Amino acid sequence: MNFLILKATLMCLVLLLSSLCLSHAVQVSAVEVNTPEEMFVENGTDAKLPCTFTSVEVISSAASVSWSFQPEGAATRISFFYYSNGKSYPGKDIPFKDRITWAGDLNKKDASITISNMQFRDNGTYICDVKNPPDIVVKPGEIRVRVVEKDSLPAFPIATVAGIAIGTVTGLSSLISIVVCLVIRKNNSKKRYSGAQSFTRS
Repeated sequence: MNFLILKATLMCLVLLLSSLCLSHAVQVSAVEVNTPEEMFVENGTDAKLPCTFTSVEVISSAASVSWSFQPEGAATRISFFYYSNGKSYPGKDIPFKDRITWAGDLNKKDASITISNMQFRDNGTYICDVKNPPDIVVKPGEIRVRVVEKDSLPAFPIATVAGIAIGTVTGLSSLISIVVCLVIRKNNSKKRYSGAQSFTRS
């Protein structure tokens, strides 16, 4: 009898521990990091690398941001920036030392940075990693940065130019349609007026 009671007690303990583990697992969720896939930056200019994130947890002092860099053609990544509790910690012996500035706001879920005076050697992939415990399961955001000759980029983004062109064409088409409708209506009115005069005379 005592053995059966002990066995039942152990089973209850196992079930209780399992439920606690499951409830803890449900509470932990992933931080979603959002970055553009690709950016073109002119040589010698400043580049803001945008990185935003979403988290169901309140942003606390334990939240942190780390940036790493994988040069074009390289197989390894270099950690070059860390931010936590309102303080920035740039890495040492990195290609863009003393050119990195924190440009984000964790309370607004912004983990962006700015790199000044971009050089051709800065070509590569930049990785933004955000942790906000207990939300620490995260897929980092990656930006492929291409540094190009100065004044080689269009003054307006291609998407903006395309949008303006499409809007102009659409507006002209609408205007032409309205003019055509007015002309047809005017001609029909003249025909009805002429017909009425002929009927009156006859």
